[in-house]
Amino acid sequence: MRGFGFEEHGGLERLGFVEVPEPAPGPGEVRVALRAAAFNRLDRFTLAGIPGVPIARPHVLGSDGAGVVDRCGEGVHDVRPGQSVLLNPGIWDGTCDACRRGDEALCRNYRIVGEHTQGTATRYVVVPERNVHPLPERLSFAEGAAAPLVFQTAWRAMKTVGAVRPGDRVAVIGAGGGVATAVVQVAKLLGARVVVASRSTAKAERARALGSDDTVVFDDSERPLDRVLWQWSEKNGVDVVFDSVGAPTIPRSVRSVARGGRVVVIGATAGPVAEVDLRTLFWRQASIRGSTMAGAEEFREVLGHLAAGRLRPVIDSDRPLDQAVEAFRRFDASDLFGKIVVTVPGS
Repeated sequence: MRGFGFEEHGGLERLGFVEVPEPAPGPGEVRVALRAAAFNRLDRFTLAGIPGVPIARPHVLGSDGAGVVDRCGEGVHDVRPGQSVLLNPGIWDGTCDACRRGDEALCRNYRIVGEHTQGTATRYVVVPERNVHPLPERLSFAEGAAAPLVFQTAWRAMKTVGAVRPGDRVAVIGAGGGVATAVVQVAKLLGARVVVASRSTAKAERARALGSDDTVVFDDSERPLDRVLWQWSEKNGVDVVFDSVGAPTIPRSVRSVARGGRVVVIGATAGPVAEVDLRTLFWRQASIRGSTMAGAEEFREVLGHLAAGRLRPVIDSDRPLDQAVEAFRRFDASDLFGKIVVTVPGS
């Protein structure tokens, strides 16, 4: 089976089409004939090689996907062939303490499609039945592929980990990434006052269409991040800062928080190691909180809001799978805004 990915870890020069075995569903599993797949920053890290995460090669990229149920394994009862579906890319074992108490995102054996398993930028993917959900009628296959990873990440980061309450001041650092476009919408849905902080005026302004109340532009000299957010908050500080940039911004994000404020981190696109002033944390009784993916109930909540139109996927570009190399290179484009989607033959 032909898929888009890599034979060896490295940079963009390693990208190409690879041959992997066609998967067959086992007991409790479903095979989906994909119609669309979407990429995330995670795919860049998987390509480069993530320390401590062994990957079978050749490897197919892509965590997100939507398509049509093709085959069902023994014991599958709630999914039928021919059904249009989208995938939850988070896989848990269902047996550990975290799973038994309903917090699957903390599963000791948690895996992500396309990182720990073969991905979705191909013809077929096999996942557990519980990872297959009916595609909401208002969503196309491309939109169904663009939504799952970023919206479940945003939902858990804001509602569960960030504990956003109505009236909270929420700052989203960065405007163009798929998760950032989802966080703006989720924070507004939870009743927050949202500001998007970006180095790009154009991208910050595009965030207004997603519901952002305000935008600020920062730089490393005359308009540092902590100063512009302190001024925006009328010197009260920000209740919740969403920061997936990492090393360059985390120290200033910490200096931006209000008393009792939370800095929520879901990634480290620009570097994983940051130095913070601990005095700010204890004096303001603030915290830095990590968040990854979501649990089953959180994912169902997201699907409900997507089906109702209260949340909507943002697609930067949509290309045929044969143009996946060109599509993937959009990650380096200065005007990237939203998810990169590829359409799989057969749609």
